[in-house]
Amino acid sequence: MVGYNVQIAVDTEHHLILAHEVTKTGSDRAQLASMGEAARDASGHTSLTVPADRGYYSRDQVLACEGSGTVPIMPKSDTSGGATRGAFTIQDFIYDSEHDRYTCPAGQYLTQAAVRSTRGPDPELARYRNLDACGACPQKLRCTPSRFKQIKRWKHDGVLDAMQVRLERMPDAMKIRRRTVEHPFGTIKSWMGATHFLTKTLTNVKTEMSLQVLAYNIKRMIAIFGVGLLIRAIA
Repeated sequence: MVGYNVQIAVDTEHHLILAHEVTKTGSDRAQLASMGEAARDASGHTSLTVPADRGYYSRDQVLACEGSGTVPIMPKSDTSGGATRGAFTIQDFIYDSEHDRYTCPAGQYLTQAAVRSTRGPDPELARYRNLDACGACPQKLRCTPSRFKQIKRWKHDGVLDAMQVRLERMPDAMKIRRRTVEHPFGTIKSWMGATHFLTKTLTNVKTEMSLQVLAYNIKRMIAIFGVGLLIRAIA
């Protein structure tokens, strides 16, 4: 792909761009931790809550944020398409950490099982199932085409579960994200004429984007402080 991926982190109070980055990768999935840390450092705070869209969802990136002062909030991505077909998704299976088991939509418990494999056990994953309940379950067609339902749980899934709890406690997080970060993107694209970058190569495009961000932030500061106060503050 001939193109660049631009990231920005914007504060919700003043809509100033705290951090930005330009990469050649076409995916956002590896950008969450680095952008969150850059925004945290620029803000001067020791901790930031970072709402992001599901395009940033990566369990490794969420784990990388753990303990870094960057607290991500985003919905998990579902690429299976099961929900659109009326099938159950992983969100329909409730994990009980106290008893180390899942409750399925039919009210049955899926417990951890020792699974034989020619490659040996995977220390990263635990598998949960209920062989007795699945065979006669009236909802099996909505659950799995296999003989029984099996759920794989990552050893760090507790970090992902905690993020889901944060999202449920902040139901407007995605609305806040949209009205915060999409507006600067739209403004800058409008200035550029909704066209491509004027420069080539990654170094030059980074410089071009930095100038756009600088111009945007100056105009925001003028709107907040006024020209006179901004000049005195710069001095």
